Amino acid sequence: MSNDKFQIPNSKSQTKSKIQIPNYKKILIVRLDRIGDVLLSTPVIKALRDSYPESHIAFMVRPYARDIVEGNPYLDEVIIYDKAGSEKGIMGTIRFAKKLKSMKFDVVIILHPTSRTNLVVFLAGIPQRIGFDRKWGVLLSKKISHTKQFGLKHEIDYTLGILSCIGIEARDRSLYMPIKRSSEEGVAAIFRESGIGMDDIVVTINPGASCPSKRWRAEKFAGVANGLIEKYKAKIVIISDKKDKVFGDKMASLVKAECLNLCGDTTISDIASVLRRSNLLISNDSGPVHIACAVDTPVISIFGRSDRGLSPQRWGPSGDKSVVLHRDVGCDICLAHNCKNGFKCLESIAISDVVEAADKLLGE
Repeated sequence: MSNDKFQIPNSKSQTKSKIQIPNYKKILIVRLDRIGDVLLSTPVIKALRDSYPESHIAFMVRPYARDIVEGNPYLDEVIIYDKAGSEKGIMGTIRFAKKLKSMKFDVVIILHPTSRTNLVVFLAGIPQRIGFDRKWGVLLSKKISHTKQFGLKHEIDYTLGILSCIGIEARDRSLYMPIKRSSEEGVAAIFRESGIGMDDIVVTINPGASCPSKRWRAEKFAGVANGLIEKYKAKIVIISDKKDKVFGDKMASLVKAECLNLCGDTTISDIASVLRRSNLLISNDSGPVHIACAVDTPVISIFGRSDRGLSPQRWGPSGDKSVVLHRDVGCDICLAHNCKNGFKCLESIAISDVVEAADKLLGE
């Protein structure tokens, strides 16, 4: 087993790169973390398709991220790895690896390092295994230095940078989110039933997030909603996944006008259709921010934490029509969900800050 170690070149050396593109017939891309992370990896799909127009390209994701890649025109196949379900445990891992082996991929490109991912593709016997030198990186055949924790560039650029070691100089950073007709029709019907017309200003708000250190308080989101209702007669739509429904329900109870509360009642594809119909998304740092960017909807993204690897520089919205609200409150070390300062970084962002940002994006 070869274990060549690669350092991602800087932009100047990329320009001069003369690496010959290998002749891969079957290519597998793997990313097994959250929906926003998978969406930020979609430029890799197009970059590979541009370089390999005739090759078979597949993307492996967990079940909840299926909507992000299913229907992508640059993919031939979506492979679902249910490591919490049918592929759970060591025997499930071995069974899945045997299935993957039978597909005879020439190369796998791992965009997010995990021990499980590296083990599965190793057991599957894929000849070329390219990824970051972390989490059992010894199982890879080409290892790239892992520097994501320093937050020196955006996650999109980290993932595209992997391709440089096979001679691909990707420049298109555009995200791609498939739009399903069933979701478009379903959301249109829900909006009609809720009295939301085509000429209404629709502001969608996502008060949930994966960690307390990412969650601005529901009371503050409600304050923003009330301000935009008064100022623009905006129609408010609230979204979240099922586990964050409690925050959406709390916000809805504090909004002075009736709002459309879809928390826990939508698929990822439905959220894309909701955001396509919205004039603005206001959200914590979470997946819907990147879905909004993919469908060209303006975004206000509220960030807490000061750690560079978790910062807006790495995880912020990629769209041109976006505003990031982030305060440096002087923490030497960010303890994230173990914060001892009452999440001062989030608390320092005022309702008026968000309303002012909304004014800019809504055109006042």
